[in-house]
Amino acid sequence: MPASTTLRDVIGLDNQRPRLADTTLVLIDFQNTYRSGVMALEGVEEALAAAGRLLAAARAAGVPVVHVVDAGYDLDSELGAISSEVAPAEGEPVVVKKVPNGFHDTELEKTLRDLGAGKDLVLAGFMTHMCVTFTAEGAFHRGYRPTVVAEATATRSLTAPDGTVLPAAALHTAALTTITDVFGVVAPTVDDLIG
Repeated sequence: MPASTTLRDVIGLDNQRPRLADTTLVLIDFQNTYRSGVMALEGVEEALAAAGRLLAAARAAGVPVVHVVDAGYDLDSELGAISSEVAPAEGEPVVVKKVPNGFHDTELEKTLRDLGAGKDLVLAGFMTHMCVTFTAEGAFHRGYRPTVVAEATATRSLTAPDGTVLPAAALHTAALTTITDVFGVVAPTVDDLIG
């Protein structure tokens, strides 16, 4: 069976990846809770390393950076803290959210306006199928053009409704495919935005 045409193609949306230097970087839920224990993600350390490279490139290019964190974790604890590889630098805003969509009932959109952000956002973070996808959707519905960096995201295996286990890699791919169907563009690697 051939692949279906994406909704982006049907409605005539642009599928070009932006240059990192022309965007605002939004890092989502890079909190330590995803590194071990019950919430540990598959490929988390590799995703963090990629996010560290992405953040370094963004800072070198003078790109505005916004960090988003999940208030569902104690933000004053080690588990709730942002991982050191992508910790905020002085002056980089941190937006606290309570639901997967980083725009819902938060200061994210105001923060982006205050930073003078354009329409192109680069997103990376945890978990691919949850907060990354729903923040991309929220960005899309507000007129932004989100690009998700695949190698700088990760998720975990979950039990499907039929009782089978859906491997993390399959869920990761499905989430990225959902994003590319309508909400945004996916860059497989950091280098795809800076090369």
